Amino acid sequence: MAHALGIAVWGIVLDQHQKVLLCHRTDQDLWNLPGGGLEAGETPWEGCIREVKEETGFDVVIEKVTGLYFKPETDEMGMAFRCQITGGAMRLNDEADQIKYFAFKDFPENTNKRQVERIKDALREPQTVHLKIQTKTN
Repeated sequence: MAHALGIAVWGIVLDQHQKVLLCHRTDQDLWNLPGGGLEAGETPWEGCIREVKEETGFDVVIEKVTGLYFKPETDEMGMAFRCQITGGAMRLNDEADQIKYFAFKDFPENTNKRQVERIKDALREPQTVHLKIQTKTN
């Protein structure tokens, strides 16, 4: 019997200097884009808005889809969205113990490599919706 495909969503939030908002996870020593799995009955864009709010405290609107990423090892589809902050305030929480903006060249060494690729795609070719398979080695 076939199983359901997992769907994850991530928000790419940039400041006025094109720095990217990253969250340091509380469950492992990694920096990530704010995001996570969809809940039942939720659209990907609604899930992204909720996840960014939960992990950063910011209210956002979706500007565009920047990429669709399939992870064959986990049978998971990920969707990256460019987001614009409309309100709220940065706050730490049980998922993120640090939240900071970073220039792409200054990302911490322990930034999730798949997330780095997604951010690079969104920054270098912002008009393209990237379609990629991301394995553990790339």
